Amino acid sequence: MSAPSLRLDKWLWCARFYKTRGLAAELCGAGRIRVNGQVTEKAHYAVRPGDVLTLPQGSRVRIVEVIALAERRGGAPEAALLYAERET
Repeated sequence: MSAPSLRLDKWLWCARFYKTRGLAAELCGAGRIRVNGQVTEKAHYAVRPGDVLTLPQGSRVRIVEVIALAERRGGAPEAALLYAERET
């Protein structure tokens, strides 16, 4: 049985890194997101707990580890439980 996963664009939206899922999908398609150091151009890439994402947000680059998957998009306190910041 495979580990539970969630689409990359949906996870980024649920974790509140981007205001819309469409914007998250656009950045994925442009190759702006890295998963475990590898550039991905697929919004449907399956992320799992333990994956490390490198993503642009505004004028900075953030590195986060996926801690949990979301069932729905909640408020900021809920979103903060989905990831852990890594040092750049």
